[in-house]
Amino acid sequence: MDERPVTAAEFARFVKATGYVTLAERPLDPALYPDADPQLLVPGSLVFRPTPGPVDLSDWQQWWEYVPGASWRHPGGPGTSTGGRGNHPVVHVAHEDAEAYAAWAGKRLPSEEEWEYAARGGLDGATFAWGEEHYPGGKPAANAWQGEFPWQNLKRDGYDGTSPVGSFPPNGFGLVDVCGNVWEWTTTWFVSPEQVEQEGCCGVTVRPEDRFPRRVIKGGSHLCAPNYCLRYRPAARQGEAIDSSTSHIGFRCVRTGDA
Repeated sequence: MDERPVTAAEFARFVKATGYVTLAERPLDPALYPDADPQLLVPGSLVFRPTPGPVDLSDWQQWWEYVPGASWRHPGGPGTSTGGRGNHPVVHVAHEDAEAYAAWAGKRLPSEEEWEYAARGGLDGATFAWGEEHYPGGKPAANAWQGEFPWQNLKRDGYDGTSPVGSFPPNGFGLVDVCGNVWEWTTTWFVSPEQVEQEGCCGVTVRPEDRFPRRVIKGGSHLCAPNYCLRYRPAARQGEAIDSSTSHIGFRCVRTGDA
């Protein structure tokens, strides 16, 4: 397992060597998004926007905005860049983008089970990757949200958004940022293509938001808060549509045997 998530600088070297174009930078097929605003059917990605005050936490659209032009190169949208942030995790990468990088690097993405085993660092059954105490010694042990999500970030960990990889102590296996900072893609299906196709039969229930296949993401991110998801825990899991890219999802790779 890689010690850290793939950084923006590392992803830039991959793109320079291969000419790869991420999903967020490609034109959208209107047939795949029949309910979308036609003006938004342009290359872009989801960017987090804090709300001015408390809101209904069941409506994620209040803090996520589809921003045309947002991509790994422009994480906040047009006019932003990764300049000075090359050592931050790369974001706005869809699942196939992460797989493409891993193949180029001679590696692969981890399964959910592999990821969780590595993230625990030998602390089997512990709530967090560093043990049971939420804030050991009174200090945050990961880049997460302190305060009331999605409007009040107290930034007690010192960061607003992503942080440079390795800004917090490693786990028992020497891995950094396994919890917080960015969610990480795995190869494990949350909702498989077969389940999407079988909607309404064989006891399979697929929600409207699951009309695209989803892979499991792990580790939580800088947006995870105790009042919202508290998913910066090795056991926590979430499903993410494979066509999605956001400002809080990245990845790390694994190498098997002599590969």
